[in-house]
Amino acid sequence: MAISRLKTGAALALAVTTTLGLAACSDPGASAASAPSSSASAGKTFNLAPEQNRFPVQVSPEAAALVPQSVKADGKLTVAVSPFAAPLAVYATDNKTPVGNEVDIAVALAESLGLKADIVPTAWADWPLGVESGKYEAVISNVTVTEERKLKFDFASYREDKLGFYAKSDSSITKVDSAPDVAGKRIIVGSGTNQEAILLRWDAENKKNGLKPVEFQYYDDDSASTLALQSGRADLTFGPNATASYKSQTDGKTKNVGLVDGGWPLKASIAVTTKKGNGFAAAAQAGLNSLIKDGTYGKILDRWGLSAEAIQKSELNPPGLPKS
Repeated sequence: MAISRLKTGAALALAVTTTLGLAACSDPGASAASAPSSSASAGKTFNLAPEQNRFPVQVSPEAAALVPQSVKADGKLTVAVSPFAAPLAVYATDNKTPVGNEVDIAVALAESLGLKADIVPTAWADWPLGVESGKYEAVISNVTVTEERKLKFDFASYREDKLGFYAKSDSSITKVDSAPDVAGKRIIVGSGTNQEAILLRWDAENKKNGLKPVEFQYYDDDSASTLALQSGRADLTFGPNATASYKSQTDGKTKNVGLVDGGWPLKASIAVTTKKGNGFAAAAQAGLNSLIKDGTYGKILDRWGLSAEAIQKSELNPPGLPKS
């Protein structure tokens, strides 16, 4: 296996297209570069202003009836989000208002349940204790369902966990979805991540079958990673799709050439996270399904460029990734 480890002197934020934490952890800000205050003119423009003009939502009587009294008593749904990685959640241009896909989902879910969302910006590492203590009634922050987490929390899925291969926009590479497609390629990936583990397994399979090895490339910051790809020193990046897709759509310099399940070969689910046994997860599932049925859910994901990660229905405590 050929490995190239390239580092810059300053330890800046790690590349959004390569790391963004372990897929099973899915911390949206663990290694994401700061989102731009406004989208680049070269690509799609995303609304990062405090005023979001969100889609109107109708209350679902069936879902609202499932909300535990302890949650609906004050008429609010307290939701923790981590506004550190667009398009999931990021601070708006006023540098204080959280906006993004996760915020839109939180607001729409609350309204479907007849509640008002109380969005609380939270460091990603702090949400577990916040949920267990009752400080937060829900977390909508790119949390992947795992069997270990199911011991302490209940979940209602709202997005698929996807990893994405991205190439330079004018690259001749058009498809990467299995091991043979990466043979001989120079690929930027985050060290110690699920995506690296997948790539290592694919590389081992290729070498066993007599195919060329992958050249693994590791970078300390997004600028160096971007330069390597754009200058032709690397062929692909492989990392969490949501942030890579956002970058691709805003600057127009890369294209998606393949999606892989975050828990490959297993599917992985991103879910609303709640305190175990308090009953709110069932209400969240019903509310999400009402949003899916009336089309609001699809509009939200499309608005933030995440339609490729949409689900057909929300599941209550779906199968989680196993303990490593």
